[in-house]
Amino acid sequence: MIELLTDLVAWMESLPPALMYLLILAIAYGENVVPPIPGDMIVVFGGYLAGKAALSLTGVIALSAIGGAAGFMTMYYLGRRLGSAIMRPDKYRWLPKDQIATGQRWLNRWGYGLIAVNRFLSGTRSVISVVAGMARMPGRPVLLASSFSSLIWCALIAWLGYVVGDNWEVVGEYLAIYGRIIFWLVFAVVVCYAGYRIFRRKKAVASMIDDQVIDDR
Repeated sequence: MIELLTDLVAWMESLPPALMYLLILAIAYGENVVPPIPGDMIVVFGGYLAGKAALSLTGVIALSAIGGAAGFMTMYYLGRRLGSAIMRPDKYRWLPKDQIATGQRWLNRWGYGLIAVNRFLSGTRSVISVVAGMARMPGRPVLLASSFSSLIWCALIAWLGYVVGDNWEVVGEYLAIYGRIIFWLVFAVVVCYAGYRIFRRKKAVASMIDDQVIDDR
C-alpha cells in the first residue's frame, strides 16, 4: 500500500491542476466504497500541493469533502436497497457482518450524531453508511450529516498537509496512530456496553425472581 501511495503521488505531481482536482475527487469518493484506497493521504498530499501553490486549498477541501459525502451516500443507498438481506449468512459474504451488527447498535443509540462524526471513526465509515441505509433513515438528513462530517475531516487533514509542507508524509504516521487509538476505544466501548447489558439483564432476572418469591409468601 505504501508503494502504491508513493507511485500515486509521484504521478499526481506530473498532472495538470484540473486532473489533480479530478483525481482527488475520485479517490475521496472511492475510499468510502473501497476502504483500502488511501483517500486521506491523498487529501493530505493535496493540502501539501496547495502549500506549494500548485492547487487551491479551498478547492482541495471542497472536492475531497464532496467526494467523501458522495461515497458515503453511495453505500447508504446500497444498504437501503439490500436491506436486512445483508445480514443473511448465505449472502453478501464480502460485507463485514459483525461490524454491521455493531454499527446497528451504535445507530440505534446515537442516530444522526453517529453519522455526523463518521469520518472521525477510522475503519467504520462504510459500515455506518450501509447501516444507515438498512435502517431506511431519511436521505436528506443523512446527506447533511455526512457532508458536515466529510467537510470538517477533509478541512482538518488538508490543512495539516498545507502546514507541514515537505513533511506531509508524517501526517500519515499520526493518522495511523489515531486509527489504532480509535479502534481500541471503540473496542472498549463495545465491551463495556455489552457488559452493561448483561449486568442489566441479570439484575432484571434477579429482581423478577425476588418479586416471585415475595408473591409466593
